[in-house]
Amino acid sequence: AGMTHVIRYLERPGSKFNKKEVLEAATILECPPMMPVGIVGYVITPRGLRALTTVWGSHLSANCLRRFYKNWYRSKQKAFTRYEKKYKENKEGVFTKELQRIIANCAVVRIIAHTQIEKIHLRQKKDHIMEIQVNGGTIAEKVEYAKDLLEKPLHVDSVFALGEMIDTCSATKGRGFEGTTMRWGTKKLPRKTNKGIRRVACVGSWHPQNIRFSVARAGQNGYHHRTEINKKIIKICLEKNIGDSATTEHDLSKKEITPMGGFHHYGRITQDFIMIKGCCPGVRKRPITLRKCLFPKTVRHGQEPANIKWIDTSSKWGHGRFQSQAEKIKFLGPLKHTIHLDKPAVAADAKKVEKKVEKKVDKMDIEKDPKKDAKKDEKKEDKKEDKKEDKKDDKKEDKKEDKKDEKKEDKKDEKKQACLLDTSDDADE
Repeated sequence: AGMTHVIRYLERPGSKFNKKEVLEAATILECPPMMPVGIVGYVITPRGLRALTTVWGSHLSANCLRRFYKNWYRSKQKAFTRYEKKYKENKEGVFTKELQRIIANCAVVRIIAHTQIEKIHLRQKKDHIMEIQVNGGTIAEKVEYAKDLLEKPLHVDSVFALGEMIDTCSATKGRGFEGTTMRWGTKKLPRKTNKGIRRVACVGSWHPQNIRFSVARAGQNGYHHRTEINKKIIKICLEKNIGDSATTEHDLSKKEITPMGGFHHYGRITQDFIMIKGCCPGVRKRPITLRKCLFPKTVRHGQEPANIKWIDTSSKWGHGRFQSQAEKIKFLGPLKHTIHLDKPAVAADAKKVEKKVEKKVDKMDIEKDPKKDAKKDEKKEDKKEDKKEDKKDDKKEDKKEDKKDEKKEDKKDEKKQACLLDTSDDADE
């Protein structure tokens, strides 16, 4: 997701910083619960391990099935439909029988688990799938343990513990095709050098007639798979405690691990997460594999407690003055868009509106009386009849007025004709 910094109380006898506060960088990795959906048994052969059989759960999610297709929406989406039907009809023949084969023949047992990428709200819909080896106990105990885990969410706190050292495996940040100076850090040549400065002066002798692998050359830089060992877990938090996941004893207000404004190009953290000391390979939104460390650190500072006193949650976009939204509101006070609430007149109007709303709610809550309802219905019908009668009366009046207007027009026409006759008589005379 991103990085922040924390203040820790250091307990390191013999160090100058013993029993003092130190400021350290920390990385937040969001870890939604994984879902085990299958069990694989491996047989040891002279050529290495060979998968004997695979047992799947009764149901696989759509996002998991997407991983088996190149183009999901164009496909028929039939993966595992036959298996599910067989599982329902004959569980013993499909499931139990194969588990017995694993117990009888296999030397290595692994779980097939997929992520739940829909919980992080990214654009990707395909879940990532991986195998996780089950260690400890006999083969029968391993199979029984794996069987109990099937189709149950696997949380990060059930695998790793606070203060534990882990290894992180991921692809580093890609930088594309780069030259020798940037890629290998070779010295720049003098200013007057022919054919370029950022080059290797001599790539090898005349014979042998090939360039050795150890000579710095231009090429792809970054986006390489890397494993960084011994990363200390300084905090583990589950989804249910996400509301005050960054709150410590020294904080004034409750705050979650997401900084104000969200993590750069990632957003908010809503699922389980772990915080590791320092950095890890990869960019934001890139999947990172966490594993138990192969070479545990026995030095003293690898075994000291975390003792986090404060976690920074200020904005990573600007200068970051405030640790939480509540702290910001308390410091700034009423702003321009909220200042009108302090005016007495507006406040009084707001109270009136509230009272009206309460009255309406009270009316809605009162139980309906059947007699009152009947009276209301009668009144409504009377009103309808009155309206109909009024419409009829209006129509009659309109007809009368039309007749009057016609009579007036007829009289006007007669007068005009009489006037015309008078004028013609005068002309004759």
